[in-house]
Formats: sequence, C-alpha cells, structure tokens
Amino acid sequence: MRVAIAGAGAVGRSIAAELLENGHQVLLIDVDPRAIKIDSVPRAEWLLADACEIASLDEAGLNNCHVVVASSGDDKVNLVVSLLAKTEYGVPRVVARINHPNNEWLFNESWGVDVAVSTPRLLSALVEEAVSVGDLVRLMTFRQGQANLVELTLAEDAPVVGQRAGSVPWPVDSALVAILREGRVLVPTADDPLEAGDELLFVANQEVEQELASLLSQS
Repeated sequence: MRVAIAGAGAVGRSIAAELLENGHQVLLIDVDPRAIKIDSVPRAEWLLADACEIASLDEAGLNNCHVVVASSGDDKVNLVVSLLAKTEYGVPRVVARINHPNNEWLFNESWGVDVAVSTPRLLSALVEEAVSVGDLVRLMTFRQGQANLVELTLAEDAPVVGQRAGSVPWPVDSALVAILREGRVLVPTADDPLEAGDELLFVANQEVEQELASLLSQS
C-alpha cells in the first residue's frame, strides 16, 4: 500500500516509521527544509514541497496513493490537503490530524476527511477507557460512514458473560471486531465465549451506541 504523509514533523515521521515496518510504501511531504530529516526515516521517500499546491501533489503522485495522512501541526493545512486528496485525486482513504479541538466540526466528508483523529479527544477517551468498566467509550469517529470505534470492558455481572459471540443479538449496524483479553488481541468467531474483563471493540453506527451499551451493561 502506498501512503503519502503531509507533514514530516515528529508525528508524521513516527507514522511513517510504523507503516514502513508493516511493509507499506511511504512518502513524506513537507514545505519546511528543516523537517526533511532523511536519516530519521531512511526507507521513506521524501519530498520538499507545499502539500497545499496541486503541482506539488502531482509531483508526489497522489493519484497512485491508497491513503493520504494529513499530519501537519496546522489544521488549515490538514483540511486543504484532505480536500485536494479526495476531490482532485480520488484517494480512497484520507486520515487527518486535528490539532485544536475547536476545529473538530470541520473535519468531515465535506472536507474529504474519512477519519479524523483528535489527540485531546483520543487521550480523554483512553483515560475513560482505563477507569471505566461496563461503560461504552467512543475511541474514534469514522466521519464518512457516521460510524465510531467504541470500546466496552465487560463487568462480571454483564448479561453476555458466558455467551458465545455468535449467539448475542448484536444491534444492526454494529460489528464486534476484536476482543482484548489478558494482553492478547483476538479476532472474534461465532464460537468464542465472552468473559468478564474482556475489552470488546466495535465499529458501530452512532445511532445504535445506546442500544449496544444497554445490551452489554444491563444486569
């Protein structure tokens, strides 16, 4: 998979290094010469250019990218990059970093954003996730599909404890995508039993979140 990352600061370089370790092709783009630290991610491609300009994105070959990550420290830049990637180049997946929470409402499909990542929201969600058992916690929003990545840790008295994953009447427009158990990540099958303490990860339409929480938390 070919990924272009606009913004080669610490965040962009960290994303690039992780993607390269997972076998992907990565191009880092930045307009600031000081950000071009090739030795920090030597296996990546590098481009000194303004990612908000069509000529730069043509040079980057954005039409051949499967994913674009707008990871700069400037929300205006991230929005422009996202919009150009989606509308001018038809990039299938656009992920954008939100630096300032007040701008979160802008990061949606109107600006070409498929997934918006807000560091303050993610950190607060992880704090909630760490201290909450039996409460549904929203971790991430997938803007284009109006779906969210949500987590719930099963309490000992949760009604689904002991049931097989395939026998639970999950709400329409929700999917159990992973079970975190004792440090392991399990891809759930219909026969997997649910245990107290399991962290369940779902992709769910926001309209069924309350129904999902009630199903998992009622005693």
